Amino acid sequence: MHFAAVAYVGESTLHPLKYYHNITSNTLTVLEAMSAHGVPTLIYSSTCATYGEPEKMPITEETPQLPINPYGKAKKMAEDIILDFHKNSNMAVMILRYFNVIGSDPEGRLGEAPRPELREHGRISGACYDAARGILPDLKVRGTDYKTTDGTCIRDYIDVTDLVDAHVKALEKSRPGKVGIYNVGTGRGRSVKEFVEACKAATGVPIKVDFLPRRPGDYAEVFSDPTKIKLELNWTAKHTDLQESLQVAWRWQKSHLNGYGSSLVKSS
Repeated sequence: MHFAAVAYVGESTLHPLKYYHNITSNTLTVLEAMSAHGVPTLIYSSTCATYGEPEKMPITEETPQLPINPYGKAKKMAEDIILDFHKNSNMAVMILRYFNVIGSDPEGRLGEAPRPELREHGRISGACYDAARGILPDLKVRGTDYKTTDGTCIRDYIDVTDLVDAHVKALEKSRPGKVGIYNVGTGRGRSVKEFVEACKAATGVPIKVDFLPRRPGDYAEVFSDPTKIKLELNWTAKHTDLQESLQVAWRWQKSHLNGYGSSLVKSS
């Protein structure tokens, strides 16, 4: 299972070579090593960013891939390399295109802790928690003039626990010589404003919000059609209560104030 990648849209527009090297070039290296040593199965972590900003919603696996930022382009290139390699290989391949991942391990073992220098490029969930913890003075929402119901971006938020389950199902269903490509999402879009309100409720903190201009490389609306993965892998997202997913992640944040650093603080 190949998860390793840099994964921030904003950062990819500033440092594209870092993204092409880390995602595309390194995936090529992984494939070469797998081929050399006869590793029979690859489950690849891809992204809905490979679709860019499609004209029609929801996004199916047949939606044209027209990425609009280096992150999405690098992931699509990696997919293309995998598929070209597979034409003359008996490897079992599964490509999972994630939508926007949120949440934490419910048992509290794992959570999201990006490096401090990545905070300005980070996901909205991390920014919400940083604002709730007082690390940041406010939550910066970038873009309020999109053609959506409330002017903010719409995304399909998938809980990491459901994502883990999708990988297990993909591994079980993988077959030599076969390729499976699947969207992993809930099939429902939520606006950034809706997300922020859920985060306020989950943390119990009246987070101050600062509305700013759009971020380069972002798109207005992205959500999945998860029909294929349901039919072929018998997978459906179960953790679809946004506030509940954010509460689980917030518990981890409060008990790991230094992320994976040595100083851990127990929370009540």
